[in-house]
Amino acid sequence: MTTTAGAAEVAVDVWLPRHPEVPGYLSGIRRVAASFHDLHPEYVITIREADVGTLPEEVRAASLQGRPPALVQFPHTTTQLARDMLSGSGTPLFASVHEAVAGRREILGHPVVTGDILAAARACYSSDGELMAVPSLISTTLLYANTDLLAAAGVTRLPQTWNEVEGVCEAVRGLPGVSHGITWPNHGWLFQQAVAQSGGLLADHGNGRRGRAEKMLLDSPEMLAFVGWWRRMHRQGRYLYTGQPVDGESVRQAWEDTFSAFVEQKVAFILGSSAEADRLARAGRERGFGVAAGRTPYSGRFPFAGTLIGGDAIWLVDGLEPDVRDGALAFLQYLMTPAHVAERHCDTGFAPATGAATKLLTAQGWFEEHPQAAVTLDQLAASDRSPAALGALIGDLTRIQGVMTQAMHDVLLGEEDPVWRFASANAEAQRLLDEYNVRGRGGPDCGNDPPRRLR
Repeated sequence: MTTTAGAAEVAVDVWLPRHPEVPGYLSGIRRVAASFHDLHPEYVITIREADVGTLPEEVRAASLQGRPPALVQFPHTTTQLARDMLSGSGTPLFASVHEAVAGRREILGHPVVTGDILAAARACYSSDGELMAVPSLISTTLLYANTDLLAAAGVTRLPQTWNEVEGVCEAVRGLPGVSHGITWPNHGWLFQQAVAQSGGLLADHGNGRRGRAEKMLLDSPEMLAFVGWWRRMHRQGRYLYTGQPVDGESVRQAWEDTFSAFVEQKVAFILGSSAEADRLARAGRERGFGVAAGRTPYSGRFPFAGTLIGGDAIWLVDGLEPDVRDGALAFLQYLMTPAHVAERHCDTGFAPATGAATKLLTAQGWFEEHPQAAVTLDQLAASDRSPAALGALIGDLTRIQGVMTQAMHDVLLGEEDPVWRFASANAEAQRLLDEYNVRGRGGPDCGNDPPRRLR
């Protein structure tokens, strides 16, 4: 690996969404940027944070002014928006990482490692087999269990299907202090996971992966099966609904309320993010009970397809000067080296994104000490990488998630018929999708939506 003495300084700007709930992430990526600069003094990697709701707007404004960043990290819910965003000249704002690498095996002396990204994550951010963006933060949902409560109820293994969850929840409800069997937040990600596991779609054209999504499918058999099971669990007292509102900043509070119910041992199970595994295990130790992680339970009525990838991906801006482009690509490869990926996993709880990092952590004995991390990788490896399992590519996904959660709130706390209510939700989601496809689809307003759409 070589550097160019006395070379002119090349600025590579990297813009990230603010993640205050992810300890160690920003400091970790800053360390990687600093060490990259030590190797390449002519390159200055500047890390800038922005609010997740305003980041697309800020990126587009900078592009129109002729000073876009080189790399932008977007949450998975904004993937379609990133694909649709246009530069001031009307061309796609972001380049295909695959095309930019152009078959090279190394860039500025750094081996190209994007081919080693976990298969499910790579497929999630690919189009026609070509990697569009690099997934830097990877998560999925897991089932967490209080092993002491399970032992007291005579339960010896974690449930795998919805029917098994019902049975175990009934068994633990009679224990002292336990009010319900399981909890999870009323959040759009959980709907998407359940539908994906069952091989269902949220939108036509293969979830928007075989052509632009034009028709919403929120009232599909797979969706209604999940909604019906959820409602039955709630009515039978097996599921604890915290009753938090489901929009805006209160989303985080809804996750925290379910976390508190699990830590206080009001429930034996919680469905949560795989990135929360260490936090839940640590909370259990502090309260004197064991915590085990298992795969997210699935319907059992439909063939299992897989669980979705959550987290963020880094996109490369198109039209950069060659030295800036290669500096950005080299930094991406450096960020994804086994040691850095493994370090990021240990710091943040997000899954190691490459096979080499997984091998490194295995050799270090990490998965023996943190078996829940291995469960995450096993679950992701079980994906059939179908359009269902990869999740939906649709515009305005965040607000469409809000439509789903409001409908479920009405079903749980009111007397709304699930079939009728989700037909109504589908009509509202269709309106949002139509609106996005007409006005936001790469046009002058693309990336310039009000922040509430993206939170």
